[in-house]
Amino acid sequence: MAMKKRISLELRNRSPAEVVELVVDNSRSADGEVEGLTDDFTGLEFLSMVNVGLSSLAKLPPLPKLRKLELSDNNLSGSLETLSEKCPNLTYLNLSGNKIKELSNVEALQNLKSLQSLDLFNCEITSLEDYRESVFELLPQVTYLDGFDQEYNEAPDSEADDEGGDEDGEDGAGPTGDYDEEDDEEEDDEGSEGGEEDDEDEDDYAEEEEEEEAAGVQGQKRKRDVDDEGEEDDDDEDD
Repeated sequence: MAMKKRISLELRNRSPAEVVELVVDNSRSADGEVEGLTDDFTGLEFLSMVNVGLSSLAKLPPLPKLRKLELSDNNLSGSLETLSEKCPNLTYLNLSGNKIKELSNVEALQNLKSLQSLDLFNCEITSLEDYRESVFELLPQVTYLDGFDQEYNEAPDSEADDEGGDEDGEDGAGPTGDYDEEDDEEEDDEGSEGGEEDDEDEDDYAEEEEEEEAAGVQGQKRKRDVDDEGEEDDDDEDD
């Protein structure tokens, strides 16, 4: 699909000024140039034009609010000076998979004062000796190159961290609540069983006491009968 038509479809009955994010990946540019994108996209903050056949950025319109620009897997080798003119507030730029070979190609990015993250992965420039050191020296405003800083610490992914935090919170809360309820139920069951056992023990004890009392009474009765018999025998002897 042609890039111009794709952009028209992505508008979805909105005015260009209302669009904050625009993705036209895998569409086809006309003669390697940007088309269908105008300076009416004043609110655009994220633009992705991956694998669209771009070889020039000369027709890129002014995008003053643009922060993130995805241009990977195109045929760009120069004309990067356009970015500092049209997108002065860029903080993230992905140029991986393009035809950037020399440090002079990226020198034009020096005027992107807010640029924090630059990706040149799979570009020929990465095969240069001291490539990373040279780029960091040429572009001191850049913190992350190809996803890592100068100490090879990986760039944070704020969106992933946020999702991970929410998931952890939900996952953590669920099992904990279930576990507590199960424990309470088990304790109630154990308490009930224990109470029943206690009642049974008390009943058995009461029965034993009754049996012992009955046995005592019978024993006393037998003793009185024996005593009475003994007295009668004594009376007969006296007679």
